[in-house]
Amino acid sequence: MKALIGVDIGTQGTKAACFDEAGRRLAQAFEPSRLRRPAPGAVEEDPDRQVSSVCRTIRRCVREAGIGAGGAAGIGIDGQMAGILGVGTDGRAVTPYDSWLDTRCDKQIAQMQQVAGDEVLAKTGCAPSFNHGPKILRWKHAFPKVYRLVAAFVQPGGYAAMRLAGLDGRAAFIDSTYLHFSGFADNRRRRWDEGLCRTFGVDPGKLPRIVEPHEVVGGLTAAMARRCGLSAGVPIVAGCGDTAASFLACGAVREGICVDVAGTASVFAGTAGRFRPDRRHGVLGCGRAATPELWHPYAYINGGGMNLEWFREELARAGRRGGKAGADFGDLNRLAAKLPDGDEAAPLFVPHFGGRVCPPQPELRGAWVGLTWGHGLAHLYRAMLEGVALEYGIYQAVLAELYPRLKLRELRITGGGEQSAVWNRIKADVLQMPVVQVARGGGAPMGAAMLAARGVGVLPSLPAAARTWVERGARTTPRKRLAGHYRRRLERYRSVLELLRREST
Repeated sequence: MKALIGVDIGTQGTKAACFDEAGRRLAQAFEPSRLRRPAPGAVEEDPDRQVSSVCRTIRRCVREAGIGAGGAAGIGIDGQMAGILGVGTDGRAVTPYDSWLDTRCDKQIAQMQQVAGDEVLAKTGCAPSFNHGPKILRWKHAFPKVYRLVAAFVQPGGYAAMRLAGLDGRAAFIDSTYLHFSGFADNRRRRWDEGLCRTFGVDPGKLPRIVEPHEVVGGLTAAMARRCGLSAGVPIVAGCGDTAASFLACGAVREGICVDVAGTASVFAGTAGRFRPDRRHGVLGCGRAATPELWHPYAYINGGGMNLEWFREELARAGRRGGKAGADFGDLNRLAAKLPDGDEAAPLFVPHFGGRVCPPQPELRGAWVGLTWGHGLAHLYRAMLEGVALEYGIYQAVLAELYPRLKLRELRITGGGEQSAVWNRIKADVLQMPVVQVARGGGAPMGAAMLAARGVGVLPSLPAAARTWVERGARTTPRKRLAGHYRRRLERYRSVLELLRREST
C-alpha cells in the first residue's frame, strides 16, 4: 500500500492527513497558525513558519500512520486563496503572507473598480476585492523596493510546494483554481491577460506560470524529506485553493451539487459546466473547479465562522455566571434550537464584521437589528446563524438567475459548523434545499490528497476519486411551511443591508 498525504494551510492552522488508496484516513495532525496584526487592518503570517508547520504535521502523520519513510505515493497541498506573498529569484519569500483577512488594500479595490472593474469581473470571474489584484497593486505602490525584489506572487499552498520541491522563482506557479482571484487573468482561456496587466501597470513577469491542480510540480528534496520523515523524491502535485479542495472532498464533481464550507469563512458554492461571470450583481465569483471542465460560482462571508467564535468568547462568556472562560457551542446551539420557528419579530443579524466581500463593500460592518428587552443570548446567537443562511439566500438567488436551467440538487456541508443541527435546519429552511452532511470526508486535506492520488495515477480521475472516497451522511430536508416566512425575512435582510451600505458610504 502507498499512502496519499494531503495538507491544508488554513487560516486557523495547518492540518495534514494521510489516506490509503480507498480514502480511509490513517492519521491526521494539526498545528495552529500565528496571525500577526502589526497595524490597523493588517493580518499577516510568516510564510516560512507555514512551511515548517507543513513539514511538522506531515512528519506526525507519517509516524502515526506507521507508513515508514517510503510509504507515501504523493503529496498535495492546498491553502488560503485570496491572499498573496512574494518570492524572490531563489524561490524564498521576500514579503510576509498578506492574508485574505488583511483589509489594507481597500484603496486599490476602489481604484480597480473605477478603472476597469467590469472588465476584471468579465475576464477573471470575480470583482476586485480583498484578493490578489488589489494586494499586488498595494505592494507595487506602497513598497516599490520590495516589489522590485519579487520574482512572482504566489499563495501559501504553492509556496509550500515550491519549498518542499526546491523550486526557484522561475518555477513559481499558481494553479487554475485561484485565477478568479488574480485580477489579471483571462480565466476562460486559462492564461494571463496582457490588456489587464497593461491597464494597471503590472509586470506580467511577476505573475507565475499557470498549472493544473493534479500536475506534478516536483519531488521532495532530500533536506525537506528529512524534515517530513519521508524518502526523497516523493511526487508533489500543485494542489489547489482550500475552498476548491473542500468542494472536491464533498464530492462536488458534477453539475447541481452545492457546497457550504462552514469554517472560518462561510462559503456557498454551486457546481456548473460553464463560466458565467456575475456582471449584473457582482455577488458571485466564478472559479475553476479542481475537476476539469467544471466551474464553481460561489461567494463567501469574510470571517463568518469567526463571528461565532467572537460571540462565544466576548458575549456568551460575560453572560455566564462565575466568569467561566467561553461558552460551549453545544450549549449555544441547544439554546437556539429551543426558540420557536417562524418568529417574525426575531432580530436580524448582519455578519459582515470585516466588510462585505460579495459584492465588494469593504466599509460595511456587522449589526443586530430589531432588538427588544425580550431578546436574550439565545436570540442573538440564533440570529447569527440565520444571518449566514440569509446571506446564502442572496447568493442562491443570483446563482439561479445566472444558470436558469441548472437544477440545484442539494447543499453538502463541510467544516466545523456542519455539526450544528439547528444551523443545518435553518439553512435548509431558508434555501428550501436539502442539507447533507458528509459522513466520510476529510475536508480540504482530503481534497488535496485526492489530487495527489490523481496526479500520481493511483486514481484515474477526480470523479472516480469522489465515488471511492466520499460518503454522504445525515440529510436535513426543508420544511415547506416556513418558505413564506423566510422569503419575508430575506426581503427584510436585503433592506437592512441596503440601509447599512448607504450609511457606510
